[in-house]
Amino acid sequence: MTRLRSALAPLAIALLGLTAAPPPVWAETPVTQATAACAPTVKGATTNARLTSLFTNYGNDNSRLDDWTGADGTYSLRLPSGRELWIFSDTFLGRVNPDGSRPPVVEEGGTTVFLNNSFAVEQNGRLSTIHDGTTAKPTAVMPPRDKDHWFWAGDATLAGGMVEVTYQEYERFGSGTWDWRWHRNVVARFAPGRLNQPISVHDLPSGHKVAWASATLKDGGYTYVYGVEDLGSTKYMHIAKVKGQSLLGRWEYLKADGTWSANEADSARVMSGVANEYSVSKVGSGYVLITHDTSVPLNPEIVAYSSCSPFGPFTGKQHVYTTPETSGNIFTYNAHAHPDVAGNGLVVSYNVNSFVNTDHYRDVTIYRPRFLDVTFG
Repeated sequence: MTRLRSALAPLAIALLGLTAAPPPVWAETPVTQATAACAPTVKGATTNARLTSLFTNYGNDNSRLDDWTGADGTYSLRLPSGRELWIFSDTFLGRVNPDGSRPPVVEEGGTTVFLNNSFAVEQNGRLSTIHDGTTAKPTAVMPPRDKDHWFWAGDATLAGGMVEVTYQEYERFGSGTWDWRWHRNVVARFAPGRLNQPISVHDLPSGHKVAWASATLKDGGYTYVYGVEDLGSTKYMHIAKVKGQSLLGRWEYLKADGTWSANEADSARVMSGVANEYSVSKVGSGYVLITHDTSVPLNPEIVAYSSCSPFGPFTGKQHVYTTPETSGNIFTYNAHAHPDVAGNGLVVSYNVNSFVNTDHYRDVTIYRPRFLDVTFG
């Protein structure tokens, strides 16, 4: 499947690239005495059995053949109704065979559908898939403009009862497997009662190669937006904020001196070692950054940093979890938290993938998120 092989390409570049880059503005430092008072200590991480069972059973259920069997991305948002919206990027829809494999994609004569983005809604312990198009021909909820462009999802927020989902548009510029690149950031607005297609799509700041989709956080009258500047083996955190709830407001960017600027060019490299997707969550009186540690290629380590503010500095790296799936062709990536999802502590998900395309058809369990409960002392 050409599109899936292309989807894996940036992960290989990001994990195995050797691009050098300058040091971050705020280098990693130990927790200071002032920060220690609001720096939660990670006690441990265990499998979240409820979510693991929920997605396993749903993914294997063949009562519908236009629904979710696996995906990555795995953001979430509590809707005004109390339902949980699960937001995915690359997604498989279709049948799961009795032996735990999936048929080939439609383009290769099979029955599996592959979309670049989708939703699932959880209500009363049950999941349902949301896509556009028809049952016979499902399409992505965030449609591409043409065959050479597609959207991968980022974090989402609620604004005036509307769902605002960040997306990154990618574009193909040649015929080669590697001939594609990030193009721009947008936000799509959805009505909670009509999630199969956006009501409107708006450009987000995109002028300085920062993907503003890694995470969002509402705090103190602002919506903080966390981005990544991806240079391959080195990735930098960037932070912006918007007053109020909507991402359509006036953006300000965290500068190197800790002040804010309305000019995106002033956005500082806050720290390195984050993944393309990560999270910042309020835990107690402090803030916790959860991320895969990208300072080492193909790293199975999920780590946490702490801060007394939503914009850092984030310090005191702590071990959270070592992903057991990482071995051979299988790798894990993009851990982040779901603070609105009930669990024994802070719920964290991460994605599992393979560099070998046929693995995704041999074993449906590979391309599904894993869920953890992370506890703090």
